[in-house]
Amino acid sequence: MIIKKFIAKTEKEAIENAKKELGEGVVVMNVKTVKSKGFLAFLKPAMVEVTVALEEESEKYTAAVSAISNVIASSQNKEAEAVKPAPAPVQASVVAPEPPGRKENSAIEEKLDSLQSLLEQQLQKPEEDKEEKENKAQEQKEETETDKFMRLLHDTMLDNEVDEKYAQEIINEIEQINKPNIPFDYALANTYQKMILKFGKPSGIEPAENGIKMVFFIGPTGVGKTTTIAKIASKFRVDEKKKVALLTADTYRIAAAEQLRTYANILEVPFRVIYTVEEIRKAIEDFKDYDYILIDTAGHSHQNSTQKENMSNFIHSVDDKVEKEVHLVLSATTKYRDLISIADSYKEMADYKLIFTKLDETTTLGNLLNLRLYTGAALSYVTHGQNVPDDIEDFNPQKTVKRLLGGKN
Repeated sequence: MIIKKFIAKTEKEAIENAKKELGEGVVVMNVKTVKSKGFLAFLKPAMVEVTVALEEESEKYTAAVSAISNVIASSQNKEAEAVKPAPAPVQASVVAPEPPGRKENSAIEEKLDSLQSLLEQQLQKPEEDKEEKENKAQEQKEETETDKFMRLLHDTMLDNEVDEKYAQEIINEIEQINKPNIPFDYALANTYQKMILKFGKPSGIEPAENGIKMVFFIGPTGVGKTTTIAKIASKFRVDEKKKVALLTADTYRIAAAEQLRTYANILEVPFRVIYTVEEIRKAIEDFKDYDYILIDTAGHSHQNSTQKENMSNFIHSVDDKVEKEVHLVLSATTKYRDLISIADSYKEMADYKLIFTKLDETTTLGNLLNLRLYTGAALSYVTHGQNVPDDIEDFNPQKTVKRLLGGKN
């Protein structure tokens, strides 16, 4: 794997530079703002530093991991020093050494404090003398400290409700890369990067290449579809100044339709209740100059075959008319077994991306990784509250992996 940092005026420009040099397969691992240094630095604009990863052969992957782990080791050696917060001065083309004590969003650079504490507790055992160790090693294979560390990572993932199958799969892949007695930092860096790559690049809603982008939101009852649509509509309308229309095909719950109508009035965007395929096509014609048409659907049980068939007809009625996306909205509090059943049921309708809601109502995020690996669907957004439009954000794999490995946000 290749790990490299790119600095530019904007995040988009930095990512484009990374793709030009490394190719389209790069995965963004961290984004941060850095300040200029030198004479009159305060007059110079801040820059954006983007860290990307590109998976290669195992030899190159291990070399890249070593580079990142050296950063971790360096920061650990400085932990005992008294530090004062300081900005990280950077030239436009040179990355300065990270100052000690600086808070980073990157889980590796923060060293996952809580995980480190658990590790230290497990490893605080009296050491056997050298001769006794040698004799014991001849009788049976000794569990190394690295083995204990990997077992701790495995158990931490299980505590965060990562499915046993996927947790073991990740550990097995990392053990194939790790060398005997590899430092903990290397093992942690390997695991962190591997999990980010498994999540893949977030895939939010982007404008159509030509004309309208029609977006259907599907999912079971009670997951917060209507509120999520309002948050996304607000983002497009207020932040990006796009032309948005809201439709609802949820004719079963009057309250849901009225709720979306209220949001539409606040945002000053068109709203319409649709009952038939013909009405969807009419809406396409009426709003042909718009950027997005967002459609709420009935939040019925995923086991209701008649309603599923009707919804499928709605979704596919626009296949030859406009560019469309489908987003399956799920609650992070739902049991994994039920999520599998829901995902399988809606997969019969159309390919979809995943939106997870109610992250503020759970302490474990393992289901995000479980569903990503089970369905192969990309994650687009997560929500963490009822406030519109604040409590929604693009899915952040770095933040999520940090939580899954026992780190703190």
